[in-house]
Amino acid sequence: MHDTYVNPLCTRYAGKEMKELFSDDSKFSTWRKLWIALAESEKELGIAISDEQIAEMKANIYNIDYELASKKEREVRHDVMAHVLTYGEVCPKAKPIIHLGATSCYVGDNTDIILMRKGLILVKKLVINALDNLAKFAEKYKDQPTLAYTHFQAAQPTTVGKRATLWMQDLLLDLEQLDIQIDSLRLLGCKGTTGTCASFLELFEGDVEKVTALEQKICEKMDFVGAYPVSGQTYSRKVDFYVMQVLSGIAQSAAKFSNDIRLLSHLKEVDEPFEEKQIGSSAMAYKRNPMRSERIASLARYVMNDLQNAAITASAQWFERTLDDSANRRIALPEAFLAIDGIMNLYINVISGLKVYPKTIEKHLNEEVPFLATENILMYCVKKGGDRQELHEAIRTHSVAAAQQVKMYGKSNDLLERIMADEKFDLTKEELDELANPKLFIGLAKEQTEKFLSQHVYPAIEKNRNLLGVEVDVRV
Repeated sequence: MHDTYVNPLCTRYAGKEMKELFSDDSKFSTWRKLWIALAESEKELGIAISDEQIAEMKANIYNIDYELASKKEREVRHDVMAHVLTYGEVCPKAKPIIHLGATSCYVGDNTDIILMRKGLILVKKLVINALDNLAKFAEKYKDQPTLAYTHFQAAQPTTVGKRATLWMQDLLLDLEQLDIQIDSLRLLGCKGTTGTCASFLELFEGDVEKVTALEQKICEKMDFVGAYPVSGQTYSRKVDFYVMQVLSGIAQSAAKFSNDIRLLSHLKEVDEPFEEKQIGSSAMAYKRNPMRSERIASLARYVMNDLQNAAITASAQWFERTLDDSANRRIALPEAFLAIDGIMNLYINVISGLKVYPKTIEKHLNEEVPFLATENILMYCVKKGGDRQELHEAIRTHSVAAAQQVKMYGKSNDLLERIMADEKFDLTKEELDELANPKLFIGLAKEQTEKFLSQHVYPAIEKNRNLLGVEVDVRV
């Protein structure tokens, strides 16, 4: 194993369920289930296929001789035919009817759709669990004032919980797109070599109704409402693009979250989970680098770029079929799902174990609140009888002086002390403390957080309560 390249998505990042979904066992057993659905449906429509043949096929769904399949593929240079022959070896009675009337894409494309839908459901489970942990975080910190930033420059304060609603809203948008894709996916069906059903029309001696019924029966047996109405030999590769677009959207949301965590870590306002024996740097032993958030950003970049891959593949198809998609899709589709799985496992791990430092948050907020409070101070003092123009000029003068002390000499912001000492303002310490209370500047942050949780997040979680409960494993 150690002398051969192994995909890091499997060894380091993706979880057990997603790796199993895109495994050989999952893929090739699904091929066999599709061959069984085909044989059963053909039998139900009058083709001479026996119960014994179907029973034999069912008994050997998971009896896959990979060594033989590999040998056959080297001989015939065709993966589907290699597995048809391999399946036939353990199903001698059914051998004559396996893959009857079908083309390679019958198993290949239909399996891809089946696995992608299952993959989207696994991703949805992770998104719901991320939302659940974010909701708990937002509820806990909904009224914790914190400095907000525009252009990463200090702006009007918000709350820690309100900031989390921005992360949640992104995931809710992704959840909406996930549901659309899960509900809209259809099978390729069984339309034959160029999508005209010619071989099946021949099989059923020109009976159009039976040909139509065959496809619908197969779809129902594979738990799909139907197939795409028309196709060439393959389903439109735009379907892959739309699936990958959802995964790209989730990657974008996770990357934005991870970037915010990385910046907040720099400010020392939060720390992502850090184990007792974890090493932050091989050189600087004191460091606690936000490596999980950095990994989210790194994997997200891969998924977002993979979307362009799907776009090019969809655009490059010729007429009813060209094979330049095959090798590409074997890599691009599973790896996008595996990467998203790793991303969302990290997301859940980070938000569920995120450590928040309120005192540092308050320190940073207090460095800026004096400037933010000046308008309140001005209005209050005018109401007490002060001269608005005189007070405005005094505030301007004191603000410039205080800012100079902070920027040029690294001193603390003493604007409030300057105002307190200026007799023109005639303020007591109690009055000034009340006018500079950070909670006066957070607007509706707390109320918006509560409303967003109650009207949007909690209903989405409740609707998908059956998906709650995942064990995330950050292995490295």
